[in-house]
This record gives sequence, C-alpha cells and structure tokens, in this order.
Amino acid sequence: MTYLDHAATTPLRDTAREAWIEASRQLGNPSSLHAAGRRARAIVEDARERIAAAVGADAPEVILTSGGTEADNLAVKGLHWGRAAQDPARRRLIVSSVEHHAVLDPARWLAHRRDAELIEIGVDPAGVLDLDALDTALDHEASAVSVMWANNEVGAVQPLADVVALAAAHGVPVHADAVQALPYLDVHLHRSGLDAVTVSAHKVGGPVGVGALVARRGLPLEPLAHGGGQQRSVRSGTLDAPGAAAFATAVDDAVAERASERARVERLRTHLVEGLRSRVPEATVTGPLDAARRLPGIVHCVIPGARAESVLFLLDAAGVAASSGSACTAGVVQSSHVAMAMGWSPEDAACTLRLSLGRTTAEADVATVLAALPDAVARARAASGL
Repeated sequence: MTYLDHAATTPLRDTAREAWIEASRQLGNPSSLHAAGRRARAIVEDARERIAAAVGADAPEVILTSGGTEADNLAVKGLHWGRAAQDPARRRLIVSSVEHHAVLDPARWLAHRRDAELIEIGVDPAGVLDLDALDTALDHEASAVSVMWANNEVGAVQPLADVVALAAAHGVPVHADAVQALPYLDVHLHRSGLDAVTVSAHKVGGPVGVGALVARRGLPLEPLAHGGGQQRSVRSGTLDAPGAAAFATAVDDAVAERASERARVERLRTHLVEGLRSRVPEATVTGPLDAARRLPGIVHCVIPGARAESVLFLLDAAGVAASSGSACTAGVVQSSHVAMAMGWSPEDAACTLRLSLGRTTAEADVATVLAALPDAVARARAASGL
C-alpha cells in the first residue's frame, strides 16, 4: 500500500512501541501511594517533563488526555466556561471558520445551548485567517479565541503572533490546535504567547488514544468530567503510564528530526505538485504558495467534477490510501467546510483530494500516486457525466 494519509494518522514508531511495552510491564496505578504506584507515577512524570520540554512549557502545564479531540474540547468548553465564571459579560467565543471539527463542534454546541455567542472568523482564498475581522470581533465581551496553528486540510499556517497580539489587547486568552504543526513547526507555548496548545501522539508516530492540552498555569479551565481530579483538578481519570511514555518518545523523535524531515518532505511535495499539475491539469492546488506559510506534508486540491468518494475508492483499488480532508467525520465523505470557507462552491468542495506525506513517504510513493491518479480522476469525472 502507498500510504498518503499521514495527516489522518501516522505509522507507529518502533521506539514508541518499545517504550509502551516497557512501561506496560510496570504494575501500579500512578495515583497509588505504594511503591508500585510511585514507580508508575515516575513514568508519567518523566513523560510529562519530556513533552513539556519539546513544546516549550513547564511540566505541570501538560494535561494528558485521550487525544486531540478531548484536548480541544477541554480548551474550548473549559476555557469559555472558566472565563465566563470570572466575568459573566464575557460570552463571546471566537474561532476560525476552518478549524477542525474538534474545535468547531464544541463551539457550536456552546452556542446552541446559548452558553456562548459564537463568531466564526473567515479566511482568504488560501485559507489564512482574516485578521481585520478578528480585530473587529475582539472586545471586553470576548471569552476566548481558538485558531489552529496549521490547517489539517490545506496546510495553511495561521498568523498566530498577530492573533495573540490582537487578543492580548483585550485580555483574551488564545488556544491553538497544534496537532498538525508539531512534526514540522517550532511549537513553543511560552515563546508563542499562546495560553494553550493541543498536541496528539498519533500525529507524530505515537499511539492512538493519548494527547495533551498544554495550558499555562493559572488559566481558568472548567473540567469536562468530574472524578479524582488527578491533573490540576481539571482532568480526572487514571493516568495512562504506557501511553504517556510512548507519546513522549514519539515527540522526542519528531522534534529531533523536524528540520531534516521538513526539508525532505518539502522536496517530495514539490515533485508531487509538479506531477499533479502536468497529469491532472484540471486540478487546482489550494493553500498558500509560500512554503513558509504552509505545512510541507499536505497537498490539497479541488478537481471539479471528480467527486471525492469516487476518486478515493479508485485510488484505494490501485493501492493508494488518501483522503478528502479530515478523517474525523465518522467515515463519511462530505463537502469540505474548509474549501467552502476559502470560497469554493459546495459542489467543488465535494471534489477535494488531500494527499498527506510523512516520515515513511518515499519517491516511489509519489510515483505510484501520480501513475494512478489520472485514470482515477477520469473515471470519476465520467461517472458524474463530465
């Protein structure tokens, strides 16, 4: 199989698997006071320190979760509720229109419950946030802002320094989903000025089911679930020592190889885009043109008339794993909300293709997809009558 869906999940690193196995041999609940519990706790705290060091934070700021979705929900709901509890006038929640559904859906849920007034800030045709619209939305009634570090569908890197500066003028905390950014960009909580970032293990070669919200101390976060209060009384639940160890190991490796992998994957992306434009001239590659303003591993395009589900089925039959965008929508191909926010029609937004590269991608994979894609597109367009 040619795997070009690294933005959905990445292959488990051998080092992360070995770390999980080694930690799983340790018996004990990390919250227990006996020797076995203390040994399990030591594994968790070592992992927390390593993750913190990798993302420019202090160890107590790392709140381990079941993954990116839980961490985003904790940031959006927890931060909005926390700020509203401090000041009931702060009811306005601000997010970008191209956020992952793990941010958009809880924000919309809060608005549906009338817990929040939601404003979704638009983007330009490249998928980059409209800063003027954000500036207009910010005032003393804003509770929080959530803008992803880099988009999971088109790879656009958002102007977070500007977002933070605008929000700080009104005392509004900013959260960023950095799930896609961590393998390629310098994700650093303290240098960025952000108040919280989300990271996830399985996007950097760790296991599924573990992630973290890295949140500054003192940030008002209301818990989503109540129980033992194991982590800052914000996130309850028995700590997963093997998962934390594997997560930390994957993050260590990803950060160590970040510069070389970015350059290598960017070269592969260049070859893929050049081949795509020559073999499928009707395709429009989306996202920023400037390599500094996008992730290297994502090639997203709109192919009018070639519906995503048909192209993906035909590519899969040819041994190529790809996607149309986010994989977190119950396995259902839908018109991309990201493409529509960038100005594409619902019809064209249903004809998107995302090819995402990663550390196991090689030139042979690029050649394979370029060989399979023209026929898949032609057959998909024929099926739609074009």
